[in-house]
Amino acid sequence: MTARVVAVNVVHEVIRGPTRWTAIDKRPVRGPVEVGELGLAGDRQCDTRYHGGPDKALYAYAEEDADWWSVELDRDIPPGLFGENLRTSGLDITGAVIGERWRIGGPKHGILVEVRSPRTPCGNLSGRMGIHRFHHRFAKTGRVGAYLKVLETGSVREGNRISVVHRPDHGPTIGQLSSGA
Repeated sequence: MTARVVAVNVVHEVIRGPTRWTAIDKRPVRGPVEVGELGLAGDRQCDTRYHGGPDKALYAYAEEDADWWSVELDRDIPPGLFGENLRTSGLDITGAVIGERWRIGGPKHGILVEVRSPRTPCGNLSGRMGIHRFHHRFAKTGRVGAYLKVLETGSVREGNRISVVHRPDHGPTIGQLSSGA
């Protein structure tokens, strides 16, 4: 199966979370979206102590992990529900090695990103899901998605192919770092 972008999501509305304002309410947009060193055009982060910046410019989440959660929670997990910028398909994000690089889209207009760290979920995720302490449960599974650094700017859109262009031969994976395995 070819890895691809299922959806590109940007903030729809800044909402009040359990403890602070949050930009977790992300929803799909159509057409190409420009990507700079700090993320998607039209997106934002509220608490920049923990979100955003060059090493957390984009947040990617796998459709396969969202499908797992859909069964686990007996509810739909549409693109953007977890606050991700990119929903992917055919790419093992939980098994991605820190330092892995992905080409998203073509070499002329696409982007090059590097897997930097797992998401560390907070109480805003629990509030978004309406499940008390869900962020702890989410983290323990290792299915948390990956923060990405943008190495080459360009644009992304739904349907773009994703190619793993570099994978370190050693190092921890997103799932290992998140779940403590």
